[in-house]
Amino acid sequence: MSFDFIKRELAQRRADSLLRKRVEVVNNTQGIIEVDGKHYINFSSNDYLGLSQHPDVLQSFAEGLSLYGASSSASSVVTGYSREHRLLEEDICKHTHFDNALLFSSGFAANQALCQALFQTANLSTQVPRSIVADKLMHASFIDSAMQLNNGPKKAVFSRFKHNDLQHLQSTLTPKTDTLVVTEGIFSMDGDKGDISGIAAILDNTNSNAWLMVDDAHAIGCIGENGMGSSALPVHKITRRAPKIDVLMGTFGKAIGTQGAFIAGSNELIEYMVNFSKHYVYSTAMPAAQARATRTSLQIMRKGIEREALYKNIAVFKKLATQAGLPILPIDGPIQPIIIGDPVKAVALSEHLKSLGIWVSAIRSPTVPKHADRLRITLSALHQTQDIQALVDALSISISSLKTSEHNNAREAMNGASNE
Repeated sequence: MSFDFIKRELAQRRADSLLRKRVEVVNNTQGIIEVDGKHYINFSSNDYLGLSQHPDVLQSFAEGLSLYGASSSASSVVTGYSREHRLLEEDICKHTHFDNALLFSSGFAANQALCQALFQTANLSTQVPRSIVADKLMHASFIDSAMQLNNGPKKAVFSRFKHNDLQHLQSTLTPKTDTLVVTEGIFSMDGDKGDISGIAAILDNTNSNAWLMVDDAHAIGCIGENGMGSSALPVHKITRRAPKIDVLMGTFGKAIGTQGAFIAGSNELIEYMVNFSKHYVYSTAMPAAQARATRTSLQIMRKGIEREALYKNIAVFKKLATQAGLPILPIDGPIQPIIIGDPVKAVALSEHLKSLGIWVSAIRSPTVPKHADRLRITLSALHQTQDIQALVDALSISISSLKTSEHNNAREAMNGASNE
């Protein structure tokens, strides 16, 4: 049979308890989702500020649809680039302090576009060598594209350094090489922050032609001055200056509550992307209505009301979870993982939480490293204190139930062995 590997690899995923399945969400309102006729408090959404349901954002989207229709109907380099796209790019640049910006349909597309445009032809000629050095825990959208650059007879382009390990990073830097060093503002699975100031200091003090790129998919809206992410971080205590970031990628589908992404950088970089990024040139531009709604959402976000509510909820969760003895990590952000270390147990806990009206997804390999399977809890400004209390209570009950079940199974196994 043709393509036999499909059936074989699906069977292996199923045997390893790693098979993914989609769920149909019938309704999603104010932090409550409906699935299969049942309602759950949702702790698996990336809508950290609840802006996807803000009435002003929805109104702006509706106005944009009336003005521009549902599609841009062309590539940005043909007739798909509108006034709304320009205004959104200018808004991003004004508040992130970059010269120029470019819009994409998703963060995945933006990361792939940058890798392909800057490194597709790297190390094929006698030009200055080029390389990418990325944090080990970078998002799959970046890792996938960068790994493909190592195919073929040319010298490898892509390598990784241990998570937030500045000494290891420094050992990977090569003189006289155009190097893109990449980290994240907030890591999507662990929830911790990249050491941007530390990396920037290393690049300042080494003899390398290095740029620093930050993937701010989960940071825009959550950190930095007025919520504008890593490029708006405060002055570093030791260096007494803000870290220099050369390339910034951010998304709108998380804290901003709409859809799409951007890359910000120098005028030359953006002009180069417009001319050499196939992902940009050959894709239909995001709808102008979406760009309009996104700009409205950014304006609301910068006022800080929802961000204040989010961090209040984070503090409430950490306090209650600590009091309950839950194994949380020392993370001050909207992503709060509980490491389980086994895919079967992680799924079992997730299912038990659902039976208690709480939706927390189990995250398994290959999304996270093997033996790092987890519950990925995400907090939102939409949550109420009673929601968070219900979450903590349900986690305590579910974890206790799992331990009891494991204990009983172990006892039965011992009894069975003694009777043989």
